Amino acid sequence: MNRILEAYDHCENIIKLHSKTFYRAFSLLPKDQKKAVWAVYAFCRRVDDIVDEGTSPSEELRQFEMEFESFLNGYYRQDEPIWVALDDVFNRFNMDVQAFRDMIKGQRMDLREMNYVKMADVLDYSYHVASTVGLMLLPILAPGKEQQLREDGIYLGYAMQLTNILRDIGEDLERGRLYIPQDLLVKYEYTVTDLMDHRVNEAFQSIWEEMAELAEEYYEKAFRTMNLYPVYSRTPVKGAALLYRAILGEVRNNHYNVFSKKHFVSKDAKEKIISTIS
Repeated sequence: MNRILEAYDHCENIIKLHSKTFYRAFSLLPKDQKKAVWAVYAFCRRVDDIVDEGTSPSEELRQFEMEFESFLNGYYRQDEPIWVALDDVFNRFNMDVQAFRDMIKGQRMDLREMNYVKMADVLDYSYHVASTVGLMLLPILAPGKEQQLREDGIYLGYAMQLTNILRDIGEDLERGRLYIPQDLLVKYEYTVTDLMDHRVNEAFQSIWEEMAELAEEYYEKAFRTMNLYPVYSRTPVKGAALLYRAILGEVRNNHYNVFSKKHFVSKDAKEKIISTIS
């Protein structure tokens, strides 16, 4: 097995381990597109892990950013599978370099104690950490249609990141992060202390549902241009979106318990959702 294939296998193992939802959805792609998605995911995961688990995350992220810029200039470690795989991806597809840079910028936002006052602030963050992924993938999933799909690709990123935020409120609090905008807390007279006390009351449910409703609106906007994707990627993209949206229903079914439970869509439910996509 040559070096490039081994690099792609490494990337596949990363997504298989860390995101069964994305792995299930994008396994439906043709071989070349599928491998390219694995490589992009591995890049995103590396950045994410630096911020969440690094011993000196700010310095490690700066170092990684320098490695990426060096990679763009054709210089990278040949024993580093992510760069080997990405080099092949960049040679095969017309990749959006700025989206990669914006993703790194978004992860840096988590290293600063960001204060999200309004929903617009949350959406700006969501663009940087989630919509950028869609922009990275568009040249792979819909070559030649990147501009037509760009806006709704960004909206899908908003929807998925809002879903992440609503699922991971408890986990994020433990990391010292809060992505619920202050103006919503004020609107429903719910405090940070209430959050820290894991208080799931009517005010909390109202906040959660207002953000969930916004996520649903962005999912719907994203779906309106799904027909522009080539047939081979339409089902994986729509599948990923539907599988993610189903997380919102799981949280509701579990009475908004986002403090002591991580919500997943069951394997059977995933298969059912994928099978209904036309």
